[in-house]
Amino acid sequence: MKVIPVSHQSKLHDRVRARRGRSNRRTAQLAALLGIAALASSCSSLDRLKLLGDQPPLSAINNPTAAPGYKPVQMPMPAPQPAVYQPNSLWRTGSRAFFKDQRAHQIGDILTVTVNINDQANWQNETQRSRTMKEDSGIDVFFGKPKVPIMNTPVPTRIFTGDSNSSSDGKGSVARQEAVSTNIAAVVTQVLPNGNLVVEGKQEVRVNFEMRELIVAGIVRPEDIQSDNTIDSSKIAEARIAYGGKGQITDVQQPRYGQQVLDVLLPF
Repeated sequence: MKVIPVSHQSKLHDRVRARRGRSNRRTAQLAALLGIAALASSCSSLDRLKLLGDQPPLSAINNPTAAPGYKPVQMPMPAPQPAVYQPNSLWRTGSRAFFKDQRAHQIGDILTVTVNINDQANWQNETQRSRTMKEDSGIDVFFGKPKVPIMNTPVPTRIFTGDSNSSSDGKGSVARQEAVSTNIAAVVTQVLPNGNLVVEGKQEVRVNFEMRELIVAGIVRPEDIQSDNTIDSSKIAEARIAYGGKGQITDVQQPRYGQQVLDVLLPF
């Protein structure tokens, strides 16, 4: 039976403890990530359990400027020009019409945004690449002698041989088609110095246990507003249009939280 010295046993124990420590740290990190994911999912799960058997509640009507994260829009503006009044004249410099305009023009006014989105896109890409490499290196004699000195062995004819082959073939295609057609009323939340209007609107529609949400925000020119106080979404600058929903059908279409966590953590 072979006896291991005490010093070697100590080193062996240190290595085992180091490996166990690394394994414990990895386990703790994975447990922490799973705990964070479970905590985030538990909050959502608790909210869903509270609404078990009930329809998704509609959110309250709030002031858009009081929402968390709201920031006034700042854009490059020309120098303001003061209004000039002519004596004995009913026309004021800077007015857009002689009679009162019923279209939205100040904060709090409402206008209708016609959302018409019909996008189509098709892409196809293919890339092919191949490479073949072969390297041979050898000697016949060693300083004029057929055998290696001292070792008295024949000189090898090949001291290095290398082969390499690589190839790749990549293909990709995208076929996308989106269509949204609806109307939404938006509120003027800000009037910029040049007269452009910042609008924002939100619409929620609940049908049975599924709720659809539409959000529209951006900057419009008063001249682009039609006489019936409507404007097309294609004429909104810095447009932000979001269309989605939540409910039982949406929940079924989404992967479970555990699967989403594994999709993020697993490298393969």
